[in-house]
Formats: sequence, structure tokens, C-alpha cells
Amino acid sequence: MKKIISAVLLIAALSGGAAAGYFIPEEFSIEFMLICVMGALLAAGIILFLLFYAKGVSQTAEGFKKYRYLLGNLISRDLKVKYRRSFLGFLWSILNPLLMALVINAVFSRIFRFEIDYFIVYYLSGSLIFNFMVEATSGSLTSVINASSLIKKVYIPKYIFPLEKCLFAFVNMLFSSVALIVVILIVRMPVHLTAFLFFFPMLCTLVFSLGLSLILSSVNVFFRDVGHLYSVWTVAWMYLTPVIYPAEALPEKFAPIMHMNPMYHYVTYFRDVIMYGRIPDLNAHLICVLFALVFLAAGLAIFKKQQDRFILYI
Repeated sequence: MKKIISAVLLIAALSGGAAAGYFIPEEFSIEFMLICVMGALLAAGIILFLLFYAKGVSQTAEGFKKYRYLLGNLISRDLKVKYRRSFLGFLWSILNPLLMALVINAVFSRIFRFEIDYFIVYYLSGSLIFNFMVEATSGSLTSVINASSLIKKVYIPKYIFPLEKCLFAFVNMLFSSVALIVVILIVRMPVHLTAFLFFFPMLCTLVFSLGLSLILSSVNVFFRDVGHLYSVWTVAWMYLTPVIYPAEALPEKFAPIMHMNPMYHYVTYFRDVIMYGRIPDLNAHLICVLFALVFLAAGLAIFKKQQDRFILYI
């Protein structure tokens, strides 16, 4: 088993390095290689989590193999239910963010007059990452409670339900990314090679959202008020994250609070590589990974400790 884990990590590292060496100019190759390797290792960590999370490595691998079809069916079901009886169906994943971006662009670029080049791309790139996190965590919040009838009838690993909501939101974000690409082409914004690093903040946000989802879904089983409070918190969280406004618009005294916000770092990273052609420094990568892993570790610890008591409260 150790050999398998080592092989997965080695292949991920080599593939990340190879991709960096192929796509990236020579003067950026070292830093890009480090970043791509970190991203590949993070992706490998997600895969290993999916394979080996539970009481024992071998038992969990077999257990996840047994229920992987259920996970796929749950994601497929949510996608079908979301767009059921809709004429445009999955196209709404593209049209929704696109239409919202047009409204926000009309209000904030003309009425409030934020001096931001390509403001519609600025908004879409920020909202894409932030809305993914909100959709993943909000869906996971009640995932265990909503699956109570299924949990009471048959044994199913309970982490499947928040995990499914996070993966469903991730798939939905990938569909919505088409809207961002369309807008970039329409406004003719310059595209930089750094855009190849788009996957890094997405993966970090996925891991962070999964950790937060595990915490919220377990706590909400015992305290249902969390669901009502979280909807208010996400609104406040959005205004604490520079999704609509530039970070420089906040007073200086709020800067420390801003930097304690994980979504600030993920949104800023995504914009840097997509819009500005900048490679964030190593500190930025470490912060992104640290937030993701800390929340994932906390989520796993809390969820694993409380999951045996869920049946008494759902």
C-alpha cells in the first residue's frame, strides 16, 4: 500500500513538472514547476483522501470502491434535478453567471464607477470561485439531515453526502467557467500563459470547502440554527471578500481581517493568473494550501468523532 501511495505522489509530481516544462517559458520554468508540482500533489492528496479515508486503509479503499457508483449517481441526480423541466437545461450554468455579470457590470462600472479594467471579467473571476464555495458548503450543510431516510435504512458512509455536494458544486463551477471564457473573448482581454495555473486555486477551494462542509454538516445535525445563521454569514463573507470591489477600496484598518479570510487568497490568486499574468509568490501558495489542509484536517476530525451519534438526531 505504501508503494501505491508513493507511486501516486511521484506520478503527480512528475506530471506537474513535465507540464510546467512544456508550457512555460524558460525564465519562469523553475517557479512554475514548483507551483505545478504543489498543485499536482494537492490533487493527489484529494485522490488519496477519496480512496483511503476511514478506519483502516484497506477497509476504506474497499468501502469507497463499493460506494463510488452511489457517489456518481448522487451527483448525476443533483445535476438532473437542478435543471429538470428547464428548456435550456445545463446552459443555465453558463447563462446564470453571465447575466448576473452583466447586471453587476452595469451597476458598479457605471453607477459606482469602480476604476477596474475589464470589470466584468474581474467580477466573474471572483464570483466563480466564491459562489462555488458557497454552493458547496450550503448544500453540504443539510446533506446528512436530508439523507436521514437513507441512512436509517442501510449502511452508507456518511461522509459520502457532504463530499457529493462539494463535487456537484465543483462540476457546476466547471460549466460556469465557460461563461468566463466567453466574456474574455468578447471583451478581447489579453490571455497570459499564467492562466494554465487556474487549477491551483480551484483545487485549494475544493479542499477548503470540503473541510468546512464536514464541519458544518456535522454541527448542523445537533444545532439546526446553524443553517439559518450560515445564510446570513455567507452574505457578510461575500462583502469581506473583494468579489465586486477592489481590495484597495477597503480602509487600511480592515486589511488584517481581509488577509485572515481564506477566500480573499483564493480569489486573488485566481485573478492574478487569469487577468494580470502574475505568478503569485511562494508565500501565497503556502497560505492557500495551509488554509485548505487545516480546514480539511479539522473537518475530518470533527466529522469522524461525531458521525456515530448522527443516527440519534436525524
